[in-house]
Amino acid sequence: MTTILVRFYTRVVAGARQPVYVISIAAGLAGCHPRTLRIYEEEGLLEPVRTETNIRLYSDEDLHRVRVIRYLTQVRGVNLAGVKLLQQFVEIAGLLDELAQQIE
Repeated sequence: MTTILVRFYTRVVAGARQPVYVISIAAGLAGCHPRTLRIYEEEGLLEPVRTETNIRLYSDEDLHRVRVIRYLTQVRGVNLAGVKLLQQFVEIAGLLDELAQQIE
């Protein structure tokens, strides 16, 4: 059973973090314009990997983050500064969960 979980993690979870999409493909998959991805990067909401030739590469995890940002801005009416603040809250909550687990 453990071997199956390790294979699943290696294929699906680790694969989601693998940056493979150039900006035009990533924008198409996320349903936005490439300029939108550049703006999100400028605002510190997204951090694509850069190749040696400075090409941005996005992972499935990055695309999920873009979809969340677009939902928050377009459906919920949150501005980009608010999205950044919410992302910080999520990161802090995750850190607190980790600390709580270590204490237990």
